[in-house]
Amino acid sequence: MGYTTPASVVELLQSTVRINSVNSNVRGRPGSEDELIAFLEAVARSFGLDTRRCPVEGYGTNLLVLYERQRGLPWLLFDSHADTVAAEGMSIDPFAGEMRDGRLWGRGACDTKGSGAAMLWAACAYAASGVGPNNVAILYSVDEEWGMRGIRSFLAQDYPKLGFTFRGAIVGEPTLLRAVVAHGGICRFRVATKGVAAHSSNPSLGRSAISAMMRILEAVESRYVPSLQASHPLIGRAQCSVNTIRGGIASNIIPDRCEIEVDRRMVPGEQPEEVARLFGRALAAVKEEHPEVEYILESIFEAPPLSADGSAALVAMVQGVLRGMGLPPEPSGAAYTTHAGSYAAAGLPAIVIGPGDLAKAHTADEWIDLAELERSVGVYRGIMDA
Repeated sequence: MGYTTPASVVELLQSTVRINSVNSNVRGRPGSEDELIAFLEAVARSFGLDTRRCPVEGYGTNLLVLYERQRGLPWLLFDSHADTVAAEGMSIDPFAGEMRDGRLWGRGACDTKGSGAAMLWAACAYAASGVGPNNVAILYSVDEEWGMRGIRSFLAQDYPKLGFTFRGAIVGEPTLLRAVVAHGGICRFRVATKGVAAHSSNPSLGRSAISAMMRILEAVESRYVPSLQASHPLIGRAQCSVNTIRGGIASNIIPDRCEIEVDRRMVPGEQPEEVARLFGRALAAVKEEHPEVEYILESIFEAPPLSADGSAALVAMVQGVLRGMGLPPEPSGAAYTTHAGSYAAAGLPAIVIGPGDLAKAHTADEWIDLAELERSVGVYRGIMDA
């Protein structure tokens, strides 16, 4: 791959947007984020920063960028994921990196290559200054948009071997440069109902898995979802929705299998184990009422919520930086999920802050405001200096 050192954070972001890093699971191509990881590594090295590849088993490679200003200083970790969601159906060229109207357009510009570019540009300036109270690391992780394998691998395999701990983690996501101190978590379930296949000319010889799933769906949407009472002042109430369904193979065959996937959004204070137990109990009640219903329940994904508990010092530090720049310092919350929850679960204070508007993430015409991108460099640099 040809390489030219970017001359500005805008040029850096434009270069990253022009690299297709749609998540490998979506793109159907292993190592889909590898080209972007290689480019970011080359940029970091061109500015004298150290880099370390962190393989993720069965997927790809995280990139850890390191600047140790002085041994013994505390370390700050900045985090930005390398992958994006799908680019099909966009109303703009997803990988052109077009600039107009004070904005840069393209897939990932907002979520979250903007924060990734700003973090690296701030780190390069911080290193060039030769002064400051912190050592700095940036983690560019893979697979955030699908299974979060990158962050799981880093925390389980790589972080314990670094030989130092982080003072805190600053996770880059589009927050309009507001400090997100709490966010939701995720539990996802797969439910499959079993039936008996038969020719549709005589349905009595079979048992429809779709009909059984109708019982499950009615229980989930009419009883389980309305029963959710957990809430958080910055996030709102816990949520649950059924978002995929698959069943049947032909219009003349009684279906012997139907499958749904359920997305359950947690608020801080909820525990995945208890969420799974109560969801399982709701399905068991269906079986009690309708013994003919046969189902299999499987937990397929979970990511922890983020609470402000334990992060007071980090939050106060970031608020001080925002206040000093004339930006709103008030803490906020978000219903979505980020890597910050995983850091907090591992015992690291964490906060989410970055340029871009979440309302433009994953959209057909994704863009980021360039003035805000420039301000975010100042925010990240201010945090490095704090």
